[in-house]
Amino acid sequence: MKVFLVPNFYSNEAVQSGLTLELWLTRQGYEVAWASDQRSGILTPPEATEGADLVISLGGDGTLLRAVRILAGREVPVLGLSYGHLGFLTAASPEEQDVLQVVSDALTGEMHVSRRAMLSCEVFSTRAGGSESVVTATGLNDIALTRGPLSDIVEYDITVSGHHIDRLRADGVVVSTATGSTGYALSAGGPIVSPDYKGFVCVPIAPHTIQARAFLTSPSDVVEVALSKDRPSVPAIAVDGQHLETGGTVERLLVRRSASDALLLDYGPETFYASVSRVFYGVRRGGVADDR
Repeated sequence: MKVFLVPNFYSNEAVQSGLTLELWLTRQGYEVAWASDQRSGILTPPEATEGADLVISLGGDGTLLRAVRILAGREVPVLGLSYGHLGFLTAASPEEQDVLQVVSDALTGEMHVSRRAMLSCEVFSTRAGGSESVVTATGLNDIALTRGPLSDIVEYDITVSGHHIDRLRADGVVVSTATGSTGYALSAGGPIVSPDYKGFVCVPIAPHTIQARAFLTSPSDVVEVALSKDRPSVPAIAVDGQHLETGGTVERLLVRRSASDALLLDYGPETFYASVSRVFYGVRRGGVADDR
């Protein structure tokens, strides 16, 4: 059995914990492989996870998202151990639980598998010579189209499965999965959505109207965001917080549910609501928020 480790190499604690885990796992007879150090700028190829039965991320939510990116659509269970600032997506932290026991539970099938819908996007651009460029990407959290450094505003039409919703002027738009609803989409005014939901959350960013609202789509819907030709702009596009190089002038983007899901390990559905209470409402004691 092979275990693949993805630590946050900027965190000494995460790396040391990874080394401890490697020693413990090899003594148990497991093969252990590591992702490349992100500080080197070298990307870990998806082939590095070939044969992996479990992926362990050691860091915050950003590290877990990196682990999912490395898998590139492979449906391998991911166990998130929190050594970061937030750790909303992670299953456990060393301050609260024995890490070796949590990993042991994951290896013996004692943990709950949360199947998370991912998104797949196509970004259509026009190159300088007039030819069309199409860039594709997948994400667990979201895709965000925002005004770039050369734009003061973005004007766009948003359409869902052929049904035109509105033309908006705004700082941009976020299309997120249920998992990403607690990230950028929440900051832009969207709702917190249960991870069991398989559709998208569409949230305009600082729209220039009080009538624009966030809305949810069905799992089979395709969301299209088309930039207005009446007000040209040079937007920035990011998937799970990573800048996407489009190769030309962005015309439109399409977002649909990915053919593969991300498999995140936790201790049951109540883990999500416990995290919501802890992160967004404060630590609860007897039903009252502790704001000390």
